[in-house]
Amino acid sequence: MRLRRTFFWAAMFLLVPFANSQDSNSSDLPSAPSSTKQQQKESPPPASQGRSANDPTARTTPRRDQIDELKTVDQAAKDQQSAPPAATREQASPASIPTTEEKKADTKAPAAAAPSSDDDIDPSLPTIKRVVNEVNVVFTVTDKHGRYIKDLKQNDFRVVDDNRPASQIRSFRAETDLPLQVGLLVDASNSVRDRFRFEQEAAIEFMNQIVRPGYDKAFIIGFDTTPEVTQDFTDNTELLSRGVHALRAGGGTAMYDALYFACRDKLRNAQHKGPVRRAIILLSDGEDNQSRVTREEAIEMAQRAEVIVYAISTNVSGVKKQGDKILERISDATGGVAFFPFQMRDVSNAFTEIQEALRSQYALAYIPEDFRSDGRYRTIQILADQKQYHVRARRGYYAPAK
Repeated sequence: MRLRRTFFWAAMFLLVPFANSQDSNSSDLPSAPSSTKQQQKESPPPASQGRSANDPTARTTPRRDQIDELKTVDQAAKDQQSAPPAATREQASPASIPTTEEKKADTKAPAAAAPSSDDDIDPSLPTIKRVVNEVNVVFTVTDKHGRYIKDLKQNDFRVVDDNRPASQIRSFRAETDLPLQVGLLVDASNSVRDRFRFEQEAAIEFMNQIVRPGYDKAFIIGFDTTPEVTQDFTDNTELLSRGVHALRAGGGTAMYDALYFACRDKLRNAQHKGPVRRAIILLSDGEDNQSRVTREEAIEMAQRAEVIVYAISTNVSGVKKQGDKILERISDATGGVAFFPFQMRDVSNAFTEIQEALRSQYALAYIPEDFRSDGRYRTIQILADQKQYHVRARRGYYAPAK
């Protein structure tokens, strides 16, 4: 053991000079193979090779193809967040928003969102376009004695729209049993105080006869300086009677405001399934001194809501006054009739005739010639081939605006 230690330390003393010699001449010697491998390991890899899995840079910095993939995914996520859902776009599109009057049938998609194939085209679009241009008219026909004629056919009439024959008659039918939506507007101003109670009783009798439970609906509005709904839409005749009894006379007269309100806020917005007949029975002397809207504005609203106005004058002087002419103007423009019962018993007769008129109507739908959605007023004429017949219909309508 001692011999081995002695030999080891002797060898170490002999190697020291040799090591110093190697250090002095190291610059003249080629690199050792282990050094070359170390340099290759520390140098960056070629572009075609990936970094070592142990390299921390390789873990934090993605390759170019990974970056491109992340950008694609990120951009798709941004596009999805920024773009609204398809349903939202359609709802926000002006083309998908119906108008009231209109309200109501333009559901075409914008040009930028046109279907990509024939299979995606909505087959209902042409039908919707035709419905927009279709005009519906309710009218009555009487003979020279004032009797209602109920058995005429489509060929017995001609339709003239804006002074030009209609392009096409879409439908024609006798409407003797359509559901009714009726508004009773009662003048409760001081000018009708003398006969107010009798008119209330006549109105109640009319409602009991005209309103069929489960089928028709009516509402009651009393007006002086402002309109007041004493009974909203109902088919309950007892409630309607209470609404009539709740009317109280007194104050000025805002008849145009009441008519405008009843047509716009009640009848025009009333819910219904299928076709209905809208009518207003207006009891007044026709003298207006409080309204904010004009007579023609009230008539226009009635025409837009497709409401027929039947007026019963409360003037008992025996002489037609200015108010009576106003009632005639309103009724005539909407396809109704004005009645002038100068005696008390004639009020009930007027209600009876209105009831018969509502049960003796025709409904006609046609396509105008050269129709334009310009919001302009267009006239209507329905002419009976037999001259002894008189047709009563609204005088015109307002075309929908673009």
